[in-house]
This record gives sequence, C-alpha cells and structure tokens, in this order.
Amino acid sequence: MTLSLFDTATREVRDFVPLEEGRAGIYVCGLTVQSEPHVGHVRSAVNFDVLRRWLTAQGYDVTFIRNVTDIDDKILVKSAEQGRPWFNLAYVMHRELDRALAAINVLPPTYEPAATGHIPEIVELISELVARGHAYPAEDGSGDVYFDVHSWPAYGSLTRQGLGDMEPAEDADPRGKRDPRDFALWKGWKKESEPETASWPSPWGPGRPGWHIECSAMAGKYLGPAFDIHGGGVDLRFPHHENEMAQSQAAGRPFAAYWLHNAWITTAGEKMSKSLGNSLLIPEVLKRVRGIELRFYIVAAHYRSHVEFSFDALEEAAAGFRRIEGFLERAGGSSVASTLPEAFVAAMDDDLGTPAAVAVVYDTVRQGNSALAAGDAAAAELAASVRAMLGVLGLDPADPAWGPAGSGDDGLASVVDHLVAGLLEERADARAARDFARADAIRDRLGAAGVVIEDTPTGPKWSVGGVS
Repeated sequence: MTLSLFDTATREVRDFVPLEEGRAGIYVCGLTVQSEPHVGHVRSAVNFDVLRRWLTAQGYDVTFIRNVTDIDDKILVKSAEQGRPWFNLAYVMHRELDRALAAINVLPPTYEPAATGHIPEIVELISELVARGHAYPAEDGSGDVYFDVHSWPAYGSLTRQGLGDMEPAEDADPRGKRDPRDFALWKGWKKESEPETASWPSPWGPGRPGWHIECSAMAGKYLGPAFDIHGGGVDLRFPHHENEMAQSQAAGRPFAAYWLHNAWITTAGEKMSKSLGNSLLIPEVLKRVRGIELRFYIVAAHYRSHVEFSFDALEEAAAGFRRIEGFLERAGGSSVASTLPEAFVAAMDDDLGTPAAVAVVYDTVRQGNSALAAGDAAAAELAASVRAMLGVLGLDPADPAWGPAGSGDDGLASVVDHLVAGLLEERADARAARDFARADAIRDRLGAAGVVIEDTPTGPKWSVGGVS
C-alpha cells in the first residue's frame, strides 16, 4: 500500500512521495504558551504524533519539528495583567504543556525550537525579503517591517482567496502599512508599553518577530528550504499558514510539499478556547479518565473530522478501551506481532483512517475473546496483533510512557478498572453463549464486592455502590 494524505493546498488526496527516499521531514505549528493547555489544544499534537508513528512504522527516518511561540502580543498582555515577567509566564506554561503532552504519550519532537531562540534566523529571512522587494520597513518610524502582499501574485493560493476577499491583518497599527492586508514580519519596540526585555536588536531598530515569520525561519533552519509535510490546526490555514507559505516562497524557498490540517474539538458547536469559557484543562480531564483513555478518545476520530466534546462520549470511549485492555490481560498479551493486519495498514494508509483502524482493533479483540472462550491458542497471537496496532496509535498499555500500572492511587484505580472490565467481558461471552447461569454468577460475584452493574443499550456500565 501507498500512504495517501489529503493536501489542503491542492484539495486532493495525494500519494505521499518524500523529497528524499526513506526520510520524512515534518513541521507542526505548536502552541503559543500563554495559558494552560486544554483538550482542544492537544488534539493537533496527538494527530500528528500518530502520523509520525505511522511513518516510522513504515520504515521512514522522521525528523519531527514542533515549535513553541514564546513571545507575542498575548503573552505580553497576560503577563502584564498577572504582574510577572513575560518570560516567566511563557516558561511556566511551556512546562504545563510538556506535562500535558507526556500524560497522553505524545513523543517529544526531534527538536522543539522556540521563537526567542531564533532571532538571528528571523532577522536574516526578513532582510532577504526586503532585499527581494517583498517587504518594507514602515515609514511611520515605528520600526515595524511588513510583507507586501501585492508583491507576491500567488498570495492567497493556499486558502484560494483573492486579496479583495481578505480582511485586514490586525497585527499592527495600519498607519505604517501600504495595504491593510500587509502583515507584520517585525514589530518595533513600544518603549511606553512594552518591557525592554521583549525586544532584540535588528537593522530596523529594537523589536520582536511577528507571529508568521518565526515558523518560516525555524522550519528552514531544521528542515531546509524544502521539506515534506507542514501540519497544524484547521484554524491556522489563514492567516498563519497562508502567510508562512507566501513569505517563504517569496524568499526563494519551496517550503512544504504537503499541507495537513486537523479539525477542531468543539463544545456547543464552537471552537474550544479560553475566550469562550468552555476550555477543559488537561489536569481536570485526567481526574475523570486516564491519559491513555483520553488519547484513545482523540485517536478514534479521524483527524479531519470535527469532534463535539462531551464527558459522556469520553467515558464511553474509556470503557471501550478498558475492554481492549481486559482482553490483553486475559490473553497474556506480553508479545508484539512483527506484522500488522492488512486491514489496519489499509486504513492507516488511507489518509490516516484511524476510525477504520480502531475498528480493526475491536474486531481482532472480538476474535480473541472467542478464541479464549474456546481455549484456542490463537488468542495469544491475536493479542500480539492488538498490541502491535495499539503501538502504532501510541496506545500500547505496556508502553513504559504510561508509567507502572500499580503505582499510587491512579495505578490502583487502573487495576480495578481492568479486573472489572475483564469480568464484564466474561459475562458478555457467557450471555452470548446463552450460559445465563454463568453470567449471573459473575454479576453476583461483582455485586458481593460492591460493584453495581447496569445494562444499557451501549453495553454494561458499572459503579461502586451505585456511585460512578
């Protein structure tokens, strides 16, 4: 099979053909570290982590870059409101992000560049654009530098917009712009309202980089002028990725061969964000489910499909994953298959079709449960196949990244979940075989331990003493 990906730039599903055989370079726009990460933030990280794992499983040597924006207007405003230095806010929120991503087993990137660590590369790229006639210093004495959108005829091609369809770029005072849609590459230091620490020297005076230019400069440093895949959330297509592509190509860099965008996780039909007051911080969510269960919930949806978040759906997904774990425990799934099921490979090669891939996992688990019930030795082979598939998705329960299963209260809760899930699987098998005496005996055994079973249209639910 050949991996196919939906390329936003062409609006087509295209076969993945790497620029260099056996290697793949991926750049993903990371977060602006201004606040604690919520469920909506981490979806992109999980989706592109799955892409990275799949390419690695297919034999590619993957260089994976995910940046951090650690200086911008929002960080300066929030740090001032909180009465602390901007770099302290950015540092603390960056650590919160690292903890959140580790909790859901997102692999660390090959490199994680930060904007403030790449000022020389940013200044060099802006200077090149000025020299080529695609950028200009503002004439109002602000020290700002802007990209001249009229100088680049292809501007708007990523999102297929004409200049007349675009809103003004609200990233700087429009008085210094030749056109309201020109966007800031460099922002002059505002001595009256910004700390001096938030500025760096440049040919145009002290200042700091605009949002878009940092990614072009960092992608070029670590992946070169041309690389394979650029990813990010669908909300970044315009203006961020449109501007990245324009300024990079205007500087003579081919830039990304494929553009991939993941959809939002929404609440009440709106993008999940702090401004809506409906954000769900990762530590709070992990009080309800384990990190591996949250990751399963995200992975089970196709990366380009919008997800309407609800705790009911999350807990249903968690229960489904516990059934998978229960099978692995009963089957003694300690080995990993060397090959993956063809249906799983076909699903993943079809634009990372994780819903179909998860369906293959479930189907294999069902076969394994039947083999266990029949005393068939094939159950162990099926368990190894399940672990191989889960490993590609970053969901192998035996992965050390998830930590020791029996450590602390969380580990104890995990053990209880697994034991109950295993007994419920046995009860389901007994009912399917119309062995109702055995099914009732399992229910009574759980009841004696204080576990209350409720049979629902979506499967059995359990609680301790009737309290979930």
